[in-house]
Amino acid sequence: MDTRDTIENKLPPAPSPDEFDGSGDTVSVNTTPPPPPAPSPEPAETQAAEVPSEPQPDNESYTAPMPDFDSMVSENKQEIDQPSYGDVDGEVDPTQTWPDEPHRITEEHIDPLLLWCVAQGSSDVTFQSDRPLYNDISGVLHPGTKRALDGADLTNVVNKIYGTDAMARLASGTDLDLSYEVRPDRNSRVRFRVNITAILSQGRDGVQVTMRVLPSEPPTMDDLDIEPELREYWTPRDGLVLVTGPTGSGKSTLLAAGNRMMIEREQGCGKMLTYEAPIEYTYDTIAGEKSLISQTEIPRHLPSFEDGVRNALRRKPNVILVGEARDRETISAAIEAGQTGHAVYSTVHTTGVANTIRRMVATFQADEREERAYALMETMRPIVTQILVQKKGGGRIGLREWLVFDEDLREKMLDMDYDKWSVELMRLVPQRGQSMAQSATKAFEADLIDVTTYKMITKGSGE
Repeated sequence: MDTRDTIENKLPPAPSPDEFDGSGDTVSVNTTPPPPPAPSPEPAETQAAEVPSEPQPDNESYTAPMPDFDSMVSENKQEIDQPSYGDVDGEVDPTQTWPDEPHRITEEHIDPLLLWCVAQGSSDVTFQSDRPLYNDISGVLHPGTKRALDGADLTNVVNKIYGTDAMARLASGTDLDLSYEVRPDRNSRVRFRVNITAILSQGRDGVQVTMRVLPSEPPTMDDLDIEPELREYWTPRDGLVLVTGPTGSGKSTLLAAGNRMMIEREQGCGKMLTYEAPIEYTYDTIAGEKSLISQTEIPRHLPSFEDGVRNALRRKPNVILVGEARDRETISAAIEAGQTGHAVYSTVHTTGVANTIRRMVATFQADEREERAYALMETMRPIVTQILVQKKGGGRIGLREWLVFDEDLREKMLDMDYDKWSVELMRLVPQRGQSMAQSATKAFEADLIDVTTYKMITKGSGE
């Protein structure tokens, strides 16, 4: 909807005074109404007397200046020449909704809205049919718009983020994974990992768009407070390193921190090939003279993770990162790469070291399960399970269960029947690594989590 038509004809709450011109620069929009056609001895008083206190939306001919504009701006606490999605000084109120919310969200509103969400401290932004926009701030959902979004709003959001063929692909039963980038200016950018899924809403087809906010550069191991033992065993010469956990537990962030550590170390990482769906972190700003990083997005550049691993074996890499070991073919390809002298890093949607091994073995057919299980154990190096919990004082903190499969442990496992591994690993984790309960105990003793969270983790782990 044209902004001028909105002001002159329908007179809704004031539109955003700033718009993007497409180049990333902010362009001020002149909201000053045109002067009256002829001077009058008392134009201001006459106009003020004639303007109704509440302009009627059906008055198509009404074009006089809006007397409430200043009060509306004052209520939103925004200066006319300052974008509401810009830098936020002082404390952010997570209950605040978007001050510049229009009556219809068009494609031109998407980038300013997303930047405002980031300025609010949102880690995940969710658009959903028939619901307001939601910001996930420190693990708590807060509405970001006053009104629920309808089908036209969601169509504009999806078309802007993905393209005009998005709705057709969703209708065919396909969800969409991609990355999206906003450039507030020529020297900065904000990136998002995006999933678009068709849903049922109020008895009809709808859409949910989930956008994970990605930092401008990968964090360091220090930023995540990763245990020294894990750092020591993070960079094996070959074999398989797994990061596991539920959705939204920071698996990709932990992998990115590990990649950064390898890139920045004195000897570098050599040639690193990553296969991700989508690419979340980029390493353009990370210095590493002896490191060469190549990132491939699935399915944009290659159709599957399995194809990515096969592709990597033809490119002489030192390090291979597979975004997710989600099926039998990808796990087999990762095992093969680990057996042929490559360090392979991947994620699995499991919780716990023992459960990860059991679930990965179970993906294979019964007639090949034993052979694949022992091949997996031969290539296994560290397994790390991470969860995020509420931190005292606000924010979230990562708790980790981990076990390093060194040569002695691997030999011990290989001498056992593979169907006994789960029980043995549950016993060995607290002895030779760190259980989730031990991690929670450390955080509780350091006054980082409250007693409720501590009891929930320790009770759930059975320790």
